[in-house]
Formats: sequence, structure tokens, C-alpha cells
Amino acid sequence: MKRIPVLNIKTFERKFNASDLYANDFANHIISNKNLVHKPHTHDFYLCVLFTEGSGKHEIDFATYPIQTGSVFFLNPGQTHFWQFDSQPEGYIFFHSLELFEVSFSKQRLENFPFYYSVNNSPVLNLNSNETAKIKIRFEEIYTEYRSENNYKTEKITSLINLAYIDLSRIYSTEKEEEKSKLSSTYSATLRAFEKLLEEYFKSEKAASFYAEKLNITTKHLNRILKTILNKTTTGLIKERTLLEAKRLIVHTENSLTEISEILDYEDYAYFSRIFKAKTKQTPLSFKNKYSH
Repeated sequence: MKRIPVLNIKTFERKFNASDLYANDFANHIISNKNLVHKPHTHDFYLCVLFTEGSGKHEIDFATYPIQTGSVFFLNPGQTHFWQFDSQPEGYIFFHSLELFEVSFSKQRLENFPFYYSVNNSPVLNLNSNETAKIKIRFEEIYTEYRSENNYKTEKITSLINLAYIDLSRIYSTEKEEEKSKLSSTYSATLRAFEKLLEEYFKSEKAASFYAEKLNITTKHLNRILKTILNKTTTGLIKERTLLEAKRLIVHTENSLTEISEILDYEDYAYFSRIFKAKTKQTPLSFKNKYSH
């Protein structure tokens, strides 16, 4: 069975023998990894990229986002994505592991930044020209230090990444006003706990009451929390996660559609197909044909 390729940092960086860190200018990154980045794949690390020139599209978990000057993308481990460019892209990119960041900053957590706060938050930030110029300096510093042989190199790079994330968070929170209330909400811990439970159990547990019980709260209260923060219901989020997995399995494995419905705990394929079509406006087979190359 063909699996979704899961790439790690060593896949991209051999010269420095790094497993927790990678940085490059984007043009070099594309040239060096042209056989990897244009096909759907996933990572086991965090990714951040700034585009200073170029255009195209970036598909992340089957949602398409335009690439333009000033676009910044943030990817969590496990997200499926690929790039398509209409013109030569320029910019900077870096990867890092969760461990590298959180060991370096014992009092700082990646999930405190608004773009990593929830997998349901937007993975793209569009900067204006002044913001792009300022953020570009941060990315250049990261890339320059990465290429150096200086003492305390890793320590400086992680500090620069933290500063870049702080700068980007300020812009992100200003552009997306709702993020301010999310960050200060006492509901945040419950949201994170719910998303972890959902990732673990979504294939077999489709009832909102299951997650509420695991969190020791009522179903009504869990729904209130998710509506307040994400403007989505518990049941809606469960269906979204299940549908995303269905799409990944349809496109990136050789399982039959019936097998996929069974993997997702739908014994009746016809019922699974109706749910899929209701959400995507196309049948599983039509969706599969769309992505067949």
C-alpha cells in the first residue's frame, strides 16, 4: 500500500547532519528538493516560510491558498501539502522540531503563538510591504547564522526563530482580531486537550459526548467552548477531522473506497459516501479522480 510520504529534517539537510533544524533561501530549497516539494507530502516538524517574490498556490490539507509577495505560511507536523508556482519564488524557509524549541525555551510553548494555537487557525498570514521588509530581516538573520560556523550557533538560531515568531504573532493577532480573545481565553486548555483527544480517537469515536466525558465536562459546555473559540460545533469538528483523513487516504493510499470507509469506522459505504458528498459536493470516486495523475 502506498503511503503519504512523511519527510523529516534529515531528508532536506545532509551537509550539517542536523535532525532538529534547517534553514535555506527558498529558491535554493526548491532547486535542491525539486523531486520532493511539488508532490503531496507531510512532515514530522514545524515549517515556516516567507515569500518575498513569486506567485502560485499552496495546497494545505486540500485547501488552496494563493502565494504572493508577503505570504507567510505556518505548517504543523502531520499536515499534507505541496506547492505549485506560476513564477520564480523567492524568500526564506526554516524547519525545526518541537523538542528544539521547547527545550531551548522552557517557559515558552509553540502552541502559545496564534498560528500554532489550533490546527483550525489560518495557516497563512499576508504581510504588507513594510511588514515584509521587517520580517525579511529576521529570516535573513536565521539563514545567515545557519550557514555560519559560529559558536553557540543553534542557541542563536532558536533565539532568532523565537523573535520571528513574536513579530509574526503581533501582526497575526492584529490582522485576525478574534485571535486576541482566543489567546486570553480560559477555554484554551480545553480546546488543546480536545484537539489531542480528537486526533487520537476520531476514527472510532464520532459522538461529542465521548470527548466531553474524557474532558470531565458536559457536552453542552464543550460545545460552548468550541463555538466561542472556533465558531464550530463539537460534532462539526469531528466530521471535519474524519473528512480530512478520508481525503488523505483517498489520494495518498491504494486502499479501495470501501476499505477507507471501514478504516474510518463506517461499515456502510453508502452512508460514508453520502456524508462525504454532503460536505464536499462530490462523491469519493469523483474526488479520487480529481487527484489522479
